[in-house]
Amino acid sequence: MYDIHEQQLALQPRERLNLYGPESLSEQELLAIVLRTGSKNTTVYALAGKILTHFQSLHNFQAASIDELKALPGIGQVKAVELKAMIELGKRVYGDLIAHDKHLQGSERFGRRMALELSEKSQEHLVAFYLDNQNAILEKRVVYIGTVNSAPALPREILHYALKVMATSLIVVHNHPSGNLKPSSEDERFTQKLEISCHTMGIRLLDHVIVAGKSYFSFREKKRLAESR
Repeated sequence: MYDIHEQQLALQPRERLNLYGPESLSEQELLAIVLRTGSKNTTVYALAGKILTHFQSLHNFQAASIDELKALPGIGQVKAVELKAMIELGKRVYGDLIAHDKHLQGSERFGRRMALELSEKSQEHLVAFYLDNQNAILEKRVVYIGTVNSAPALPREILHYALKVMATSLIVVHNHPSGNLKPSSEDERFTQKLEISCHTMGIRLLDHVIVAGKSYFSFREKKRLAESR
């Protein structure tokens, strides 16, 4: 699947990147640049291919722990730490796009981004996005970090920050570390309470998004919010 032989490359990956840009390189070539060197009996290209084949997908690769990376032949402590740092930086760069986007651009794009940001969290995180009347993001805030199975938060905690930044609408997002995307009865009750509380304060609840793995569930898309019915 990722087997690229060194002699097949007309140009070295660094040269190709300089000439044609990073988007022209395969995942194996990009990883080979990061690794820099192979092991005693394995070229850096072959080592990159073995790593990607082992994890089967980039999603599994980015979720690997340092210990899991170190367990691979040819990857020691230093390379494992460097790979983990590279993965984390990439995630932060991608996740930071949300905070710097002036406007939200569709629930699907937003849901996919949040799934990426929260996919590795072992505890439930409740994140709120506070928006102005043009749907521009005023602030993003982690409101609560809960246990493995729950992230209890009261509407007043969420609305407290909404009032501070004079938000006219908000979106709440939380993850299900269990991988089960279906909203629980607690999720349903929480959404109803928050929607009522927002309405009372003159603030619009645009959406409640649940993420699990690489997928998301939108209460607005499923018409589970009063305004969307």
